[in-house]
Amino acid sequence: MAAQTLVEIAVLRKVTPRQGVRAILVVSVAALAALLLVIYGHGRAEAPPPWIAWLPALNAFLNATSAVLLVSAALAVRRRDFARHARLMLSALLASALFLVSYIVYHAVHGDTPFAGRGAVRPVYFFVLITHVVLSAAVLPLIFSSLFFSLSGRFGRHRAISRYTLPVWLYVSVTGVIVFAMLRLYG
Repeated sequence: MAAQTLVEIAVLRKVTPRQGVRAILVVSVAALAALLLVIYGHGRAEAPPPWIAWLPALNAFLNATSAVLLVSAALAVRRRDFARHARLMLSALLASALFLVSYIVYHAVHGDTPFAGRGAVRPVYFFVLITHVVLSAAVLPLIFSSLFFSLSGRFGRHRAISRYTLPVWLYVSVTGVIVFAMLRLYG
């Protein structure tokens, strides 16, 4: 019974897939709107506290951690170790949630960091950045849907949506680290 509660929450079984997906879409749109409002709804701080400078490195670390956990979780599911898979996925979700909090704090206080690179690296950076941003918005409802279907015990639907969630989430996590590295190299 304890292993079942790790991967399934019985009350979610009562929520129909249509209700779940509708709620996920509403929450995702509201979260993205709130994120945009918090980050871009005001100017940057005149004198940000010194600890703010460490947040981009923390964000890259959390993105890298999430990527490692995602790959480890995928390997666990291939070995049919579903309890380990669930723990690793919840850990990846936690790493990504901590990233999001840190990202919001950094951008709310500091604002955007301009890219100073010139030449051929500039379009590469903006391609990576734009695909990262667009897919990070798209992955939120995918993550919530994968989580909902898993925790409600609808593992067939969980597998079907996770085929898309994993590569997109992994891409967003890895490109987050790449954006950080490019900003450090060319900032």
